[in-house]
Amino acid sequence: MKNHSKVSAVIEAAVVFALVFVTSFYDVFYSFDSLLRDKLYQTPRGINNKIKIIAIDDEALREYGPFGTWSRGVYADIINTLGEYPAAVAMDIMVFGDMDSQGDKALSEACRNSGRVVAGSYISYTSAYKTDENGKPYIDRFHIEQIEQPIAAADCITGFVNASPDDDGIVRSAFLTVSAPELYGDESFGSLAAETYYLYCKNTGTAANTPTLDDNGRMWISYAGRPGDYEHISMSSLLDGSVDPRIFTDCIVLVGAYASGLQDQFSVPNSSDQMFGVEIHANIIQGLLDGKCPVPANRVLSALAAAAAAVLAYLISKYSKVKISTPITIVMTAAYIAAGVMLNGSGLTIPILYAPLFMVICYLVNLGRKYAEEAIEKRKITAAFKKYVAPQVVEEIAKSGSYHIKLGGENRHIAVLFVDIRGFTPMSESLEPEQVVDILNSYLNLTTNSIFANGGTLDKFIGDATMAVFNAPFDLDDYIFRAVKTAWDIVSGGNAIESTFMEKYGKSVSFGVGVNCGNAVVGNIGCDFRMDYTAIGDTVNTAARLESNAKRGQVLISQAVYDEVKDRITAEPIGEIPLKGKSKGVFVYSLTGITGEIKTDKQKGMSAQ
Repeated sequence: MKNHSKVSAVIEAAVVFALVFVTSFYDVFYSFDSLLRDKLYQTPRGINNKIKIIAIDDEALREYGPFGTWSRGVYADIINTLGEYPAAVAMDIMVFGDMDSQGDKALSEACRNSGRVVAGSYISYTSAYKTDENGKPYIDRFHIEQIEQPIAAADCITGFVNASPDDDGIVRSAFLTVSAPELYGDESFGSLAAETYYLYCKNTGTAANTPTLDDNGRMWISYAGRPGDYEHISMSSLLDGSVDPRIFTDCIVLVGAYASGLQDQFSVPNSSDQMFGVEIHANIIQGLLDGKCPVPANRVLSALAAAAAAVLAYLISKYSKVKISTPITIVMTAAYIAAGVMLNGSGLTIPILYAPLFMVICYLVNLGRKYAEEAIEKRKITAAFKKYVAPQVVEEIAKSGSYHIKLGGENRHIAVLFVDIRGFTPMSESLEPEQVVDILNSYLNLTTNSIFANGGTLDKFIGDATMAVFNAPFDLDDYIFRAVKTAWDIVSGGNAIESTFMEKYGKSVSFGVGVNCGNAVVGNIGCDFRMDYTAIGDTVNTAARLESNAKRGQVLISQAVYDEVKDRITAEPIGEIPLKGKSKGVFVYSLTGITGEIKTDKQKGMSAQ
């Protein structure tokens, strides 16, 4: 049985491991994991004040009119006003094709004279069916169809401005460089953020960091600021002289849309509000400046870690008590999440959903299994107890959960009843076996129902005799009187059915009953594979001796029993009689009637007052 249990546990652990590994490796719940990583990993760390934004905002639109009608000379004025103060200027603006020759010429001259400008280009993507180096087909959603360059491309550096949202529309990563061999041979093209960063490093003599990229050539963006965090100055304020351009000294200046109507906003992981594209470029640049470019950990190692954590949680919750497994599961879940956050801070990103999710699932599954097993065991115990204890008492105990089985024995004060059928042996010799069984079952049914009706515990049948105890295995109010009343019910019931069997078989039998009370050892007695719940000791032996001395239809009770119930019974003193096995005789009474009722603990308390 133990080996079977071990094999079952190994199989279950293997299933858990395989399920978690596969789910994590293939990132089955990518969207949910991404949202969770957004909440845990994308926390603001403070913006870099060297990054500033010239905002084409609502104020600028009111002053200069509809955006699409502007002369490129406006952008030339921005570059000329900034002069040589910034270390780099990024123009997140679409300036493609000829518009007005004077404005276009002014923009080209401003870019050429500044030498600090990165102008925005735009990549037209399409989906294309391709095969990888192993010949496996796939759909490339970022197949470059065309790269459109700004009109000032010959006079400045260019960088593409495209944002690359995930399938759920959130921008979490960005291409820093792209290439299109079919169109441009070996030439590669940098993003606006990357080209601006490298220009800044060149002009300030700063050593450029080498960003780490994922397998798809993307940089994962570690957002430093939320929408609106970066310092932004209205374009109008710069051009009308309200702002001194010296505040941009040695800074990175980004010029871009900052009005909702310009439709350059994207969903980002660190805010429910959308972020302007120019702010996304600012966050990418700060990530490069800070060296905060986290990359996904190896998928196999991440999946192995998640699977191992889930299996450990499964084993702990399976073999530990709930009060132990619950805090351990909570600590393990919190520790895994904390480890993920720490790893992300050091540049390594792991899926954060799978291990905690399956640790909790394993805990809940084992918790449910334990409750189910306890419920089944409880039903078994309840069904078994109903054979020995009054069913209504068992139901009450099962409902309240107040009783706990105690292995071994305990010393309890109890009342013990023995009842035996008188004349059973000679009767059985003169009747058919079926008739004997019919009579025996009828009388044993009477004794059992009488015991249960008074809240007693049926200890055992001994041939044609029955043993019952009261106040064990659980506390029972007025248990001594209950035992005496049971004895009287048995004798009275026997008298009632005696005539029935006399008419049916021409034979009848009656009972002899003995009742005693005192301390006895009660509990599960036997060996590890066979035990009985019973009572042993002198109190039990005395009750058995009283029964053996009782005549037909007689109930003998001890002095100890009489002293407890004498105000609610009628009895005739028999006197002291010798009992087998005892050196001293026992004073006994013959029960002749019941005059009182069972008292509950509450009634006893009221009478005492």
